[in-house]
Formats: sequence, C-alpha cells, structure tokens
Amino acid sequence: MSSPSPKPTVNGSVPRHVAIIMDGNGRWARNRNKPRRSGHRAGVKSVRMSVETAAQRGVEYLTLFAFSSENWCRPEDEVSALMSLFVEALRREVDELHRNNVRLKFVGALHELDQKLRIKISKSEQKTAENTGLRLTIAIAYGGRWDIVEASKALARDVVDGTLAVDDIDDERFTAKLQLSGMPDPDLLIRTGGEQRISNFLLWNLAYAELWFTDVLWPEFDVSVFDEALKCYASKQRRFGHTGDQVETV
Repeated sequence: MSSPSPKPTVNGSVPRHVAIIMDGNGRWARNRNKPRRSGHRAGVKSVRMSVETAAQRGVEYLTLFAFSSENWCRPEDEVSALMSLFVEALRREVDELHRNNVRLKFVGALHELDQKLRIKISKSEQKTAENTGLRLTIAIAYGGRWDIVEASKALARDVVDGTLAVDDIDDERFTAKLQLSGMPDPDLLIRTGGEQRISNFLLWNLAYAELWFTDVLWPEFDVSVFDEALKCYASKQRRFGHTGDQVETV
C-alpha cells in the first residue's frame, strides 16, 4: 500500500524543508572579468547567509545542490578548484556550524570524490551528528536519476535476498532507499541564476514542492531575496489533490 499524500496546508506557513539550486557563480565571475573559480568562492558567503537565515526563520531542513554528477564534465581546472574549495570551506566552516547546533550531512556518489575530501566530509558529519538544530544537507556528485537507480538496486537486492516481496514495494519503502531518507520532502525549491528547470535534482523528492525561480546570481543571493521566496511560499495554498474548500477546513 502506498504512503498517503502530504497533508494540505493553509497560507502563512514556513516551509519545513527548503532545497536550493545554487546557480550563477560562473556568470557572476564572467560579468566581472574574473575566472570562474572566483565566482564559486564568492558564493560561499551566500551559503553561510542561507544557513543562518533558514535557522532564524524556523526552517528545519536545508538542502543545497553543490555539485551535480554532470558537473564532472566541466573543465578539469574548474572541477579541481571546486574540490579544493569544498575542502577549504569544510575546514573553515564546520566549527561554526557545530557551535550553532547545525547537523551536517552529505549525499551523492561520495565514493567518486578525492580521498582528502571524503575524510573531511566524514569528520564533519561525525562532529555534528548529535546536533539538534537545522539539518543542513549538501548534495555533491549527486544526480536525481542516479539516486532513483541506486534506490531501485537496493530494493532489488532486498527482493533477491528474500527480505522483501515485490508486491510490498510502495512509495514509503522506495523513499527510504533514497539519499534523503529520514527527511521530509522539500516544501520549497529555490533556484537562482534565471534558469527555470530542476536540472536532475531530487527528482523523486520534489514531486510536491513549490518551485521559485529568481534571476539573482548565487553570489548575490541575500537575506532579502531569501525572504522573498519564503513570502511567496507562504502565499501558496498547497492542496495535494484536494480542493481549495477542503484545504480551508483543515
């Protein structure tokens, strides 16, 4: 039996889970005649702001799309600079996240990453594992189709092992095998940089999310823009198949 659809909500609510596609670093750098890596570096401050603002506004989960599985196709020097930036950012930011009770988690094909970065990721997750504040998830070397395929393989293995019957596979069991297992699905997806697509991000989990797009490039994403997205979300009537009248009586 499939799990029930999310419950409808009335206007004025704060999203429990916000996901962000952080787009526009390269264009920000190009507009300033700087190398692309300077745009990625400039975007770190927007990450910091987003974490702080999400926690202050009552968001419980924040998931950031840092590096997609397709990004491996970018120029080698850019990929190398990004990996170095991740290591540097972890070294610099984890203590502050820990002091602010943020729990950090990384999802994606982490085995594809450099060993030095994998070690930093593991240590940062261990250090913040007991924190009870904002749940910050970083998607790195992640792709939505990859996520679905890996979940399907995991279910197939359970069937082969005899621990699961094919007819018992449902939404709930499938969701439990995905990278965001144990978290509620995102309520709001924000994408910066002007593009209006989800780019293979959380394909299953975004089924019911409200989508909000802005032309603002990621290094210029600030509190006012974040609040604009939250305000737009609060104005929505999320029906999940119900009628507007049904929602109003919830």
